[in-house]
Amino acid sequence: MARTWLILSSLVAGLALGVGWTRLGLAGLTDAVSIADSIGGVWLDGLRMTIIPLVVSLLITGIAKTVDSARGDRVAMRSVVTFIALLWISTAMAAVLVPALLGIFPMPAEAARSLAASLTTSAHVEAPTVGIAAFLRSIVPTNPIAAAANDALLPLILFTAVFAVALARLPAAQREPVTAFFDTIASAVLLIVGWVLALAPIGVLALAFGVGARAGTSAIGALAHYVVIVSSAGLAAWALAYPVAVFGGRVRLLAFAKAVAPAQAVALSTQSSLASLPPMLKASADLGVDRSVSRVSLPVAVAIFRVTSPAMNLAVAIYVAHWLGLPLAPSAIAAGAAVAAITTIGSVSLPGQVSFLTSIAPICVAMGIPIEPLALLIAVEMIPDLVRTVGNVTMDVAATTAIARMGPAHSAVGDAGAEGLDGGEGAAPSLPALATARAHEFEGAKP
Repeated sequence: MARTWLILSSLVAGLALGVGWTRLGLAGLTDAVSIADSIGGVWLDGLRMTIIPLVVSLLITGIAKTVDSARGDRVAMRSVVTFIALLWISTAMAAVLVPALLGIFPMPAEAARSLAASLTTSAHVEAPTVGIAAFLRSIVPTNPIAAAANDALLPLILFTAVFAVALARLPAAQREPVTAFFDTIASAVLLIVGWVLALAPIGVLALAFGVGARAGTSAIGALAHYVVIVSSAGLAAWALAYPVAVFGGRVRLLAFAKAVAPAQAVALSTQSSLASLPPMLKASADLGVDRSVSRVSLPVAVAIFRVTSPAMNLAVAIYVAHWLGLPLAPSAIAAGAAVAAITTIGSVSLPGQVSFLTSIAPICVAMGIPIEPLALLIAVEMIPDLVRTVGNVTMDVAATTAIARMGPAHSAVGDAGAEGLDGGEGAAPSLPALATARAHEFEGAKP
């Protein structure tokens, strides 16, 4: 939280400095803006260079852990399938909802023009406008290495996902050295990301100064507009939890709302799904969910999935395109939705600031959208992140009620996994441990 407040303070200070310098008519503004643009650009390039290796390595290790969690346990398998389905449903909702909201409540035209002109972007490319047939042909890479070199993220991610699934089917003696190799790559790249993010206050200050000098106070209203639109996508995914519980879990609406409220309160105060696991288990018990189901399903949810992430990540990318006045063809939105849903599996265990950049940047690249605005938007991610966490916790409990109604409760492996949740702090369950592993690695990356 200290870093979050520091970055937010840098945003405010940069905007105030840029606006004040312009209003006072001080000399040297052009040179100051040029220097600030260079500093911000170098910081952005430092983030951009980590995208490909981080996406590939995290996706391979994330899918491997997902397959491992589902192997040999009926409840875990049902949980994985259910949450993957919910990820795609929430992403599709955002793909329809966000463009509609921006059509009804667009950013003020003058603010959009001034903000678009205030960012010096080196990656303005036209969003794909190909037909559905050409789009489908384009997602299968004939050369994955060339796809990585050309920033063709969707074909690269498709190949990586297929490779990871095939890898997960190999015997452990063959699979584990490869997954350990990519896990090491991910850990090393996360160290680099940690170093770059340590400089985020400087990079955000520099970029905000240029925006404030060029766009003036319109930047403030635009950021507030962004928070409302992106949070709406998360609220839609959050609201989806209630019909899932009522129709899928066959529980009464008021009973569900009452049972999940304590978990929502913990999520709101901690911004952590993992910290909300105990009250989520209590909520499931209050709703009549068998303990052998909740003690498998909820750890799977905490460790592997965040249902609001693909919806809100796609919303950010669509918003940036709206900000910069870039038209988005249906094929571009489809590409972004696919990348958002798939990469979520690899990024869920990362700290918020890391996942914001490493999850949304690939979506922007796949859609042909510059990533420069992300450096400013990360500074106001605090409010949308509250929506993310509470929405995730609510859906985790709702989906667990639905999973409990799908069939026999558990297998022998499920019993063993469930018992791990009764062992106290010294016997932490393996799946939540997966959820914290990346966070611990990242914390160690702080210089």
